[in-house]
Amino acid sequence: MANADSHVTIHMVASLDGFIARKDGSVDWLETSDEFADGDTMEPGSVDAFLATIDCYVMGARTYETAVNFAAKGLGWAYGDTPTFVLTHRDLPRIRETVEFYSGDLAEFVNGRLRPMFRSIWFVGGGMLCAECLRLQLADEVRYSIVPVLIGDGIPFFEKLDGDVTLHLAEVKAYRNGMVELRYEVRR
Repeated sequence: MANADSHVTIHMVASLDGFIARKDGSVDWLETSDEFADGDTMEPGSVDAFLATIDCYVMGARTYETAVNFAAKGLGWAYGDTPTFVLTHRDLPRIRETVEFYSGDLAEFVNGRLRPMFRSIWFVGGGMLCAECLRLQLADEVRYSIVPVLIGDGIPFFEKLDGDVTLHLAEVKAYRNGMVELRYEVRR
């Protein structure tokens, strides 16, 4: 039975033109040199406090491989010690004890396993997984962090949505580095 207090968030960082990575999967465009003087700053203490509110992460295989590559380059594991579930049919290396692999029915996994155990569930990529989460009406909100760059082509934030998803804008936040975060509630 689902936890009535559980909340599923889809979060993605994307270019202004809606791509989460280049066609080859690279995300070299994520760093920005833009400056917006009136924007908020992301103080390390407040970022850590916010991340502590997330109970688990869910991601696809390509997002996991990108995170593993970042860790291998010395950039750290972005998900800390928070349980991280990778949805894949492939055999991937498990680089941390907090990582678990799953292949199977997404709705059953979210409603039957994650919602009873976790209050704050964050889907962090990729585009096909996030679209499936919306198609199955599993998501409660969408957070879209927009990097001030246009890359022209790549992997879209949501791949192959088969219908409209109505959203309600709940919050807008601009940061000093030019990034803008939009938080939408999913309307049912």
